[in-house]
Amino acid sequence: MLALPILLVVLSLSQPQWQVWQHLVDTVLLDYVLNSLLLAFGVGLGAMLLGTALAWICHHYQFPGRSWFEWLLLLPLAIPAYIIAYCYTGLLDFAGPLQTTLREWFDWGYGDYWFPEIRSLGGAIVMLILVLYPYVFMLARNAFRDQSQSLLEASRSMGLTPQQYFLKVAVPMARPAILSGTALAMMEAFADFGTVEYFGVSTFTTGIFRTWFGMGNHLAAAQLSALLMLFVMGLVLWEQYSRRKIQYYYQGHKRQVQRRTKPARLTGWLLFALCSLVLALGFLLPLAMLLHWAWLTGPEQLDARFWQLAWNSFSLALMAALLILLLAMLFAYAKRLKSDPFINAPVTVAKLGYALPGTVIAVGTMVPLAWFDKSLDAVLQAWLGISTGLLLSGTVFALLFAYSVRFLAVSLHQVETGLARVKPSMDMAGRSLGLSPTGVFTKVHLPILRASLLSAVLLVFVDVLKELPATLILRPFNFDTLAIRTYELASDERLSDAAAPALLILLAGLAPVILLSRAINKETA
Repeated sequence: MLALPILLVVLSLSQPQWQVWQHLVDTVLLDYVLNSLLLAFGVGLGAMLLGTALAWICHHYQFPGRSWFEWLLLLPLAIPAYIIAYCYTGLLDFAGPLQTTLREWFDWGYGDYWFPEIRSLGGAIVMLILVLYPYVFMLARNAFRDQSQSLLEASRSMGLTPQQYFLKVAVPMARPAILSGTALAMMEAFADFGTVEYFGVSTFTTGIFRTWFGMGNHLAAAQLSALLMLFVMGLVLWEQYSRRKIQYYYQGHKRQVQRRTKPARLTGWLLFALCSLVLALGFLLPLAMLLHWAWLTGPEQLDARFWQLAWNSFSLALMAALLILLLAMLFAYAKRLKSDPFINAPVTVAKLGYALPGTVIAVGTMVPLAWFDKSLDAVLQAWLGISTGLLLSGTVFALLFAYSVRFLAVSLHQVETGLARVKPSMDMAGRSLGLSPTGVFTKVHLPILRASLLSAVLLVFVDVLKELPATLILRPFNFDTLAIRTYELASDERLSDAAAPALLILLAGLAPVILLSRAINKETA
């Protein structure tokens, strides 16, 4: 069932919409392909360079505030890309405070000066880099931390400079982790809708949305989704290929004390300034903009409609998180009880949804549910004269199903990681005492898995809260969420009014990031 949206998107290619495709080829298809590829590879390259550099700085050097930056630099993960795009547009646009101040200071008029255009492909790449580099930073820092101190000492004894050691030893050994983080950032760039749509950049995600709602052709939208899915799956295969020899990489001795290099005083403060600048651009400045706008609009924004939006968002996210947790426990525990190809294959297939953009999954969800509703309505009208209307499509069920396809891998990873820490001998001890497999799970595993289950619920909860394209396509009539309201207000250029719902999404996103930071720090200790 979870693979059904993916399968139907692929099967849509059996009924090609030649006229629509000819129109797309003649007009915008080349823009979709080029902009999507440039966006993904630009974000991947920027996130890889920035994340790897920051990870090496925080791991290798001892400078003021280093221990704080190890977790503070993860905070941009809490901000959805479309929200940071709204913040920087309000700051850097022609009518924003920065350009207005420059015109007042130098008595400039329109056309008298050059200023970088934020609403462009380059602007979208920069916005996504600022919120996605933590994927690379987190994985690269862990990889650097696991490398043996003796490798550094051996390389220095062979005459390598610190720069040569970084380029010839540390980075090649951490390459699988770096490329994994880069692939995650690129997949998020492929999946982005809010940023590119707001900046007016034509990509596959915006094209799918326009084909579905503008042209009213769901088959053509599904076929565009299949083409985008081809790019994403190619990226997944490339990432797996890059890790094919990971078993040969030497990870060093655990618990070996890392002796960090203490740079010169000026260099140390420069490293502090660099980390502070990245943190300010990726988190502090957008947060300050949202707080400023929320202060300007005042408490009148917190009316009954706002709290209804908050209730819709939080209740929907909680339902999805609990449902996905149950599915994840089913998959993970089945795999633990009997790990064979007939169990492992469905578990692997269930994880594929996270690699696909929300627009693709939304299209793949809407097509079968709409077909089922129409078929059931036709049968009941013919037999009983009863019209059922929309039972599944256009309801909360469609949203929950799409979220399950999209985010099951997030919850499943947490549950599998937690179960992997439980020794098989504990299962055997429980069975020898007369417990059934279900009894072992409820009385032995669940108490041990409490932290992993909480992490799974929290991570999915915030992912659903931030999800924009799938919610925008599948939401029921007159059912808005904080993400949709933020998008609508920003699209109408009411950035100040969009601050309150955006700020609530950001604050909710801080919880899993802080939880993740604590887990990493605990593991490091």
